[in-house]
Amino acid sequence: MHSVRVFATLLIVGTCAAAAADPHVVADAAYLHAQQRVEVEHGRRLNLYCLGRGTPTVVFESGLTDETSTWGLVQPAVARNTRACSYDRAGVGFSDAGRRPASSQNIVDDLHRLLTAAKIKSPYILVSHSLGGVHAKLFAYLHRDDIAGLVFVDPSHEDQREGYRLLDPRGLSPQQLQQLLEPGLNTRRTCAALAIYGFEPGTDAYKKCSFAHDAHYDDAINAVHVRIDMLPAFQNAQLSEEENMFTTNTAQLHAARRPLGDLPLIVLTESPQPRGKTETQEQRDAKNRLWLSLNQDIATLSTRGVDRVVAGAGHAIQFDQPQAVVDAILEVLAAARR
Repeated sequence: MHSVRVFATLLIVGTCAAAAADPHVVADAAYLHAQQRVEVEHGRRLNLYCLGRGTPTVVFESGLTDETSTWGLVQPAVARNTRACSYDRAGVGFSDAGRRPASSQNIVDDLHRLLTAAKIKSPYILVSHSLGGVHAKLFAYLHRDDIAGLVFVDPSHEDQREGYRLLDPRGLSPQQLQQLLEPGLNTRRTCAALAIYGFEPGTDAYKKCSFAHDAHYDDAINAVHVRIDMLPAFQNAQLSEEENMFTTNTAQLHAARRPLGDLPLIVLTESPQPRGKTETQEQRDAKNRLWLSLNQDIATLSTRGVDRVVAGAGHAIQFDQPQAVVDAILEVLAAARR
């Protein structure tokens, strides 16, 4: 949900009732309430949703403040072949608020605690989308023996902000770029502060701090998302994940980077994007090449790593071409079992 809406920001430049039968719309009532709330530290629980049986377990890591529902078209299909588990990060969905910054290292620590507390034995196949790809990489670096395979769904890369800065014709310095991003972060800070008092629908504050209806979900799931998104826990999670995206996370990934041996690894990349209204074709081509090269860099972490461009898919490949994601997971699963 939220990772799709803010994807342009990540690049740093860039009627549901009737649609319920649409194969690209999530309408499962399981996403209307918490599933298993697992205590990861005293008084703090994360929501965990597991389906199926078998090993290794597939664990899904979502994009920027996305809920378990982002995997609603993929997880059930995978669960017909092995155990498949998704979860809500701290402050997101039905999980309790976080007590520390939403950096990759803290998110990895939460996930490790969650899997341990839920008695889900390693090794795992980690499947990640967008910003979740950064967290999945760090998990693999820090817990290599717990990983049986990796699937990245159009993942973010810790170096993408710098890469797009260098392509920007304005010639911005890192400091100037950060200044341009501050207004957006200040809006998030304001929303987090206002959330303590609650939002009145229709007010300017509500409009500024809420997220648009997401056509990937039916009306019922959208209604739950809206309710949760206006809570202080979520507003603070959104702020913290954005603040750490390409600052703290980048430093943590660079410090931890290591080869992953012959781990089964597949990267799925969105199709080249068309030129935007404010850019030349040359600029768009350069951005598409950069995005492809960043995903290819992730593939090189393993001697068995491959990068595949998914035809007809945008950033949210799990919605645009869910079968491509399922097929990649099952391919890695088969390799891991061998």
